[in-house]
Amino acid sequence: MRAWTCGAFIDVDRWLRAAKPWVLLALSAPALWLWGMALADRLGANPAEALIRGLGDWTLRLLCLTLAITPLRRWTGWAALAGWRRGLGLWTFAYALLHLLAYAWLDQGWDGHAVLRDVAERPFILVGVLAVLLLFPLAATSFDAAIRWLGARRWRALHRAVYAVAGLAILHFFWMRSGKTLYGDVIAYAAVLAVLLGWRVWDAVSRARGRAPAATGR
Repeated sequence: MRAWTCGAFIDVDRWLRAAKPWVLLALSAPALWLWGMALADRLGANPAEALIRGLGDWTLRLLCLTLAITPLRRWTGWAALAGWRRGLGLWTFAYALLHLLAYAWLDQGWDGHAVLRDVAERPFILVGVLAVLLLFPLAATSFDAAIRWLGARRWRALHRAVYAVAGLAILHFFWMRSGKTLYGDVIAYAAVLAVLLGWRVWDAVSRARGRAPAATGR
């Protein structure tokens, strides 16, 4: 799609295709910065907690961005955005996995029994772990070969689980913040995800109505 800017045409799709590898590469920077600052003991009084929460924050940001790709593509007509969703989804999984591993290492010292006990005793840990576990099959089937193996219909049904992941992630974040009654960012993320989920429902209903045969009167 071409956009008219400053008296000249810009091929937005071409620009998006060219920028994608650089943007995806740049998404490693927040994790590298957080780990570097933590190892240098420059993340405040509790660098382990700051690292774990920072990785969790980036997981939510990338999840919102991944879910925004399809409606943004539909609204703008920028077809090249379709190629961004897979990379963003894989980065979402990577940050979620780093978040979980940082918790298991820095909070629980790689003690599997302690992790299981924490999961059983603290609901917000349980829903967070469930969200990461749900992301595993989505990441594992994010490639073209998996789509061919599963079939497009089953693949799409499986990947709708990302909305369950979003719900669990917000619940995890809410319960984690509830101890300090800090809900501003929780509300912001929940609002964004609610809008994106609402758009998905509206889009599904609109498509179903479009496929339905017209009623005939007698």
